Amino acid sequence: MTEVRIVHTADLERPDREAARALLDEAFDGDFTGHDWEHSLGGLHAMVWEGGEPVGHAAVVQRRLLHGGRALRAGYIEGVGVRADRRGRGIGGAMMAALERVARDAYDLGALAATDEAVPFYRARGWLPWRGPAHALTPAGIVRTKDADGALFVLPAGVPLDRTADLVCDWRDGDVW
Repeated sequence: MTEVRIVHTADLERPDREAARALLDEAFDGDFTGHDWEHSLGGLHAMVWEGGEPVGHAAVVQRRLLHGGRALRAGYIEGVGVRADRRGRGIGGAMMAALERVARDAYDLGALAATDEAVPFYRARGWLPWRGPAHALTPAGIVRTKDADGALFVLPAGVPLDRTADLVCDWRDGDVW
């Protein structure tokens, strides 16, 4: 059985934060930026360790999404990665199960932007594709983010959602979604 440890960023000691960041750099083949890591901070981290080394990391952070005239509190999933030699063993699923519980019980919905490779994983877990247009609330106002179309997924948690309507995310540096 895979043991998932949940820890808030404030309680994640510096060596463990550095090890998690290194794991994600490796898991994303060097395509995990400083902004990507920053987006993973400030919430809860689900981590799996083997022999004192992290082999899996995922985080849920709060974001505001605008939908249907409402500002929704979203449990936004970030920084999901499993060490290459440990993939296919249920580590990702175990971490996601822990964070999905948080998203359903503490937020209006869960949300994430998936890489093409991860889409089957999230679909199999019950995440639903967002079919409407994506936007970001930027310093210049609401801006259409067409590059996010097809990559956004939601996990409903009790708030009615029209998945064909506009969805607007809050502003942040780096990839807004």
